[in-house]
Amino acid sequence: MSASDQEAAEQRVQDAVRRHARTRAFAEAEDVITAVLADPGVQEARARVEASETELGMELCARLQPFQDRYDQAVAEGDAARLTGVCGGKHGRWGRICVLPDGHETSMEEPHWGRTSEGRPIAGVGSAPDDW
Repeated sequence: MSASDQEAAEQRVQDAVRRHARTRAFAEAEDVITAVLADPGVQEARARVEASETELGMELCARLQPFQDRYDQAVAEGDAARLTGVCGGKHGRWGRICVLPDGHETSMEEPHWGRTSEGRPIAGVGSAPDDW
């Protein structure tokens, strides 16, 4: 075996070891996350948060529904200009984009608001663009 063949073989082994270590680390992290989320206290807290978000969403529905209507119309018409002005915040759990204008938290002082995939109004407060 030539020196270059030996170096190539060593590189393949090192790459395989790195892939294995990364795969194992992700699997271990997933196990820990699953255990934490399965905890009864965490499940109870999650249920309370979901109930509060749904209740707030219902309370704001009458006032903020026009934003949902404008969003739905922009989607139906493919109006990219109008869609780019929509808040970038979205709720990871509900998989729904906030339909209020970008900057609404400071200009309108409203929480993120939209509808779940089932059509229920939902509202929440937060700063992470992918999980309010």
